[in-house]
Amino acid sequence: MNKSNKFLFPFILVTSLFFFWGLVHNLDPILIAHLRKTFQLSTLQSSLVDSAVYIAYFLMAIPAGLVMKKYGYKSGIIFGLLLFATGAYLFVPAANTHLYALFLGALFVIASGLTFLETAANPYATILGPPESSTQRLNLAQSFNGLAAALAPLIGRTLILSDNPASDEQLAVMTAEARDIYINTEASSVKLPFIILGSIILLVAIIFFFTRLPDIKDEEEQEGRRGFFQAFQHKHLSWAVIAQFFYVGAQVCVSSFFILFASQAAEISDKQAAVYLSAYGIAFMTGRFVGTFLMKYIQPAKLLSFYAIINIGLSLVAVLAGGMITVYALIGIGFFMSIMFPTIFALGIKDLGADTKAGSSLIIMSIAGGAVLPPLLGYIADKTGNIQYGYSVALICFVVVLYFGMKGHKHSEKAVEVLH
Repeated sequence: MNKSNKFLFPFILVTSLFFFWGLVHNLDPILIAHLRKTFQLSTLQSSLVDSAVYIAYFLMAIPAGLVMKKYGYKSGIIFGLLLFATGAYLFVPAANTHLYALFLGALFVIASGLTFLETAANPYATILGPPESSTQRLNLAQSFNGLAAALAPLIGRTLILSDNPASDEQLAVMTAEARDIYINTEASSVKLPFIILGSIILLVAIIFFFTRLPDIKDEEEQEGRRGFFQAFQHKHLSWAVIAQFFYVGAQVCVSSFFILFASQAAEISDKQAAVYLSAYGIAFMTGRFVGTFLMKYIQPAKLLSFYAIINIGLSLVAVLAGGMITVYALIGIGFFMSIMFPTIFALGIKDLGADTKAGSSLIIMSIAGGAVLPPLLGYIADKTGNIQYGYSVALICFVVVLYFGMKGHKHSEKAVEVLH
C-alpha cells in the first residue's frame, strides 16, 4: 500500500469532523436570533452566545495541545467528541429550566470539545499527504465546514425558529402565565436537534475508537526539550496567531448577526433572513472549493491578500449602503472569507518542525477573537441603534488579514536557522 492510499481513509474520517463543528458554529446565528427573542436580550447580551463558544478555544487550546503531545491525535479527537456530545445533551436541562446561563454553559462544553477536534484535525489534515499540497488539502477538508454552513441555517430554520415569534409589544402585554408558556415552547424547540446531534457525535467517537489511525510524531526528542511558548520564536507563527484572532472575529461578527442585520438593514423576517444565511453558507462552501482549485496556480498568501482586499470593499458596502444590497454584500464576504482560516493556519504552522503541535494550539487559542470582537459589534450596535455600524469591526479585521497575507506570513531568518 502506498503512502497516499494509507492516508486516504484517515483523511476522510478527519474531514468529517470539519463538517460537524461547522454545523455547530453555523447554528449559532439561529440560536442568537432565537434566544434573543425568547429571553428579550439586547444585541450585546445575545453576543454572549459567541463569547461562551469562543472563549473555550482560548481556555482549552493549551490543555488540548498537551493532550495531543502526550497521547497523540487520536486520543485527543475521541476526548473532544465525548465533550461535544455531552454539551449537546446539556441543551435538554437548559431548555427545561429556561435559564439563558445554562444554554451558555452547554455551548461552552461543546466548544471545549471542538477545541480538541480543531487542534488535532487542522494539522492532521496538512500532514496526511504530500507536504507540497498541505494548504490545498486543508482547504479541501475545510470545504466540508462550508457545506455545514449551507445546511445549518436550513436545519435551524425548520427545527428551531418559530413560525410566529412574539414581538416585544406582544410579550409586554402577555400575562405572566402566558409569557412562561411562550418561553417554555420557544426554549424547548432546541432539544430535538441537539439530542440528534449528540447521538451522532457519540457514534462518530465509537468509529474513531475502533479505527486504526496513523499518529504523527514531530521529532519527539527535540519536542520534549522545548517549551510550549518557544514556538513564538517563529515570526510567521506569531503573525498567524494575530491574523487568526482578527479573522475569526470577523467571521463570527458577519455570520452570527446575519439574521439581525438582514432584518434591520433589508427589513425582512427572521425566516426569510435564514434563507439568505443559507445562501451565505453556500457561498462560503463554494469559495472553499474554488479557492482550493485556484491555489494550484496562485500562491496561497497572494490569494489570501486579494480576497482580503475584496472583503474590505464589501464591508464598506455593508456599513454604508442600505436595502438588500447589504445582504448580498455579506453573502459575497462569505465567499471571499472562505479560504482565510485554513490558509492562515497552514501558513502559520508551515515548517515549524518540533513546534507544530504547540503552534497548532496557539493558533487555535487565537480563535478567542470570536469571543472578544462580537460583543464589541453588539456594543456599537446598541449604542448607535444601527447594526450596520457594528460591522465596521469586520472591516478592520480584514485589514489585519491583508497585512498577514502581504508580509506577516514570511519566515524570519532566525527561525530558519533554528529549524536547520
